[in-house]
Amino acid sequence: MTPTGRKPDEGERYRTILETAARLICERGYEGTSMQEIAAACRMTKAGLYHHIQNKEQLLFAIMNYGMDVFEEQVLAPVQDVADPVERLRKCMRQNIHLVTSGRSKEVIIILHEHATLTGEAREYIDRRKKRYVRFLEDAFAEANRLGRLRGVVDPTVAAFSFLGMILWVYKWFKPDGRLSEEQIADGMVELLFPSAAVGVPSASEDKDAPSLRMVPRAGSGEEPQ
Repeated sequence: MTPTGRKPDEGERYRTILETAARLICERGYEGTSMQEIAAACRMTKAGLYHHIQNKEQLLFAIMNYGMDVFEEQVLAPVQDVADPVERLRKCMRQNIHLVTSGRSKEVIIILHEHATLTGEAREYIDRRKKRYVRFLEDAFAEANRLGRLRGVVDPTVAAFSFLGMILWVYKWFKPDGRLSEEQIADGMVELLFPSAAVGVPSASEDKDAPSLRMVPRAGSGEEPQ
């Protein structure tokens, strides 16, 4: 049995239901997709679908939760142990772009577009998971600021949401058969936000007496500017 209490084959069946439902909801919207249509796409009866899913909102929550699992596994886990904050951010951006462009983004798109549909504890739980990513980015930008590893100093919250805004819009314009490959898009976006010529460690030949930029504290952190 799996930790969820399902047999291994049932767990695979459950993931297939979530992925199929996510595809339909991305195509038609949450309100425009019926449980009957989801059951038919899964080659199940509606009663069979309800054996796995209690109701439509519970299905939406399960899709979002699954999407966050995939995101944390493919984006956050590979970068957690990268010591340098800028390299951590560069790798994180690349991983996130690949997730969006690789066809695995439908659950993430639902998290973005159907967020307000969830209610109560389910919505609060997904919000907490999303905020962990924002804090991860804020901390990395704050560390990069302290080390003087960026072109300038920017509020970590502004930087984090700018980072997210760039990545999460990719699905709107990326075309798998377009002029640019996934790798070219990732290379271009990483270089745009973290140009390799501008984020290196200052060399010994640089003017040590040059005035340093003032540190901008994190919003609500209570830190005083340095």
